[in-house]
Amino acid sequence: MSKIGNIPIQVPSSVQVKIDKDAIEVSGKEGKLNFNLPRVLEIKQENDKLIIKAKNDNKKTKSVHGLYRQLLYNAVTGVETPWRKKMEVVGTGFNVKLQGEDIVFKIGYSHPVVFKKSTNIKFQVEGNTKVSVLGIDKQLVGQVAFQIRKLRQPDVYKGKGIRYAGEVIKLKPGKKVKAAGTAV
Repeated sequence: MSKIGNIPIQVPSSVQVKIDKDAIEVSGKEGKLNFNLPRVLEIKQENDKLIIKAKNDNKKTKSVHGLYRQLLYNAVTGVETPWRKKMEVVGTGFNVKLQGEDIVFKIGYSHPVVFKKSTNIKFQVEGNTKVSVLGIDKQLVGQVAFQIRKLRQPDVYKGKGIRYAGEVIKLKPGKKVKAAGTAV
């Protein structure tokens, strides 16, 4: 059996889980998410815990068991407190601002870049160089953050661009300038 799949999921009192055969609906104060469980898995709700069991013991079932347990855990966590991905805009003259529900980046191009709001995603701008992507679906938050980072990936020589908060960019050395007086 899957080690991760066997861990029960603690359900807070503010989260409701509805199970209808293979369809699962997780709802909380932030929103709701729906899942369809594969036929090789079954789910039980005991008191304030969700337990996912595998019907057989083959390799494919073990991997699906752990995957769906983690997806369900992420859903239960996300509907209670939204997932957050923090990003930084680094570079001279680079900045970001909120315009309605969209965000506008000035990142060294001849024009400002507008990133449109996605469904179930919220943006927060702190100062003019920090952006947070928030949402109940962890996968969607990560995907939107990746798309934002792709607008201007960090430069390997100067480090300018959009990066995740805390991300360390290993800079390459530039061309070496010959020292004065050592000409041959």
